[in-house]
Amino acid sequence: MGVKGMAIVLAVIFCATTIQGFPMFKAGRCLCIGPGVKAVKVADIEKVSIIHPSNNCDKTEVIVTLKAHKGRRCLNPKSKQANVIMKKVERMNFLKYQNV
Repeated sequence: MGVKGMAIVLAVIFCATTIQGFPMFKAGRCLCIGPGVKAVKVADIEKVSIIHPSNNCDKTEVIVTLKAHKGRRCLNPKSKQANVIMKKVERMNFLKYQNV
């Protein structure tokens, strides 16, 4: 193999290692697409999940599971209802760890 062949092989190996470590999407793993809804009926809420920013998604996500198999909704974390829910969950977690 000549010098040209070695240069091509090294270029291919270099490109492969560079592409392997290149992040494809900065925040491509968020569960909520778009800003989310402003509010849902409180009576329909079965469960609430709050996902804080991480390596996968740089946004805070508030995901509400609805009763009667109505699915899941993403609340806009800046909405009034989402702020109330986040404060309640935060308080419940604080009290849970205080009683341990």
